[in-house]
Amino acid sequence: MTLLDPEKKSGYDCASIAKQAEAGGSAAIMVGGSTVASGVEMEDAVKRIKAVVKLPVIIFPNNISSITGAADAIWFMSLLNSSNTYYLIDSQAIGAPMVKKLGIESLPMGYIIIGYGGAAGYVGQARVIPYERPELAVAYASAAELLGMRYIYLEAGSGAPQPVTPQMIAAVRKYCSGTLIVGGGIRDPKSAVAAKKAGAQIIVTGTLVEEEAKVTERISEITKALKT
Repeated sequence: MTLLDPEKKSGYDCASIAKQAEAGGSAAIMVGGSTVASGVEMEDAVKRIKAVVKLPVIIFPNNISSITGAADAIWFMSLLNSSNTYYLIDSQAIGAPMVKKLGIESLPMGYIIIGYGGAAGYVGQARVIPYERPELAVAYASAAELLGMRYIYLEAGSGAPQPVTPQMIAAVRKYCSGTLIVGGGIRDPKSAVAAKKAGAQIIVTGTLVEEEAKVTERISEITKALKT
């Protein structure tokens, strides 16, 4: 999946990049960021993306302002290792009636920030899990699964210098049967394949499309490698 941030400004066009990502083989487009995008920005971005691609468009929320009925679905997520209850459950309680009213498909996710963490870790006030402590990620992921969350997302953060390690991914995969998502710092086929072999079922790329001009080509390299 390709993650697009509607708050990026100079030369960054969500619709154009989404179209290139679709051509490269992305399975879905996620829209969201770590800082606070307005509802107007989100709705505009989602509508422009849906006008040019046939892929599902999924909200990757940073706050209740991210919710828009223009999207196909929303990651209804709890930042499990946040020290602030707002990111654990309060924002979800505030946003839930709106999600129900708009009829957006809800995808329940346990979101766990690892290592570098980036802006997501800072804004979400996360107690980031060190790369070398996979047992902590296993504990949080297991709790999410027992709470009924069908998706687990291990997030190294946008622009992370190092992706989530294969050792941590494999440890979580061993103990959890839900759909395992891994993102942050995955910029090339080698790191994407390593995550897949360790047990990741969905790979998210975001920084790659911000840094690269040849989006279709770069995503195609990754998607082709994942299919082999």
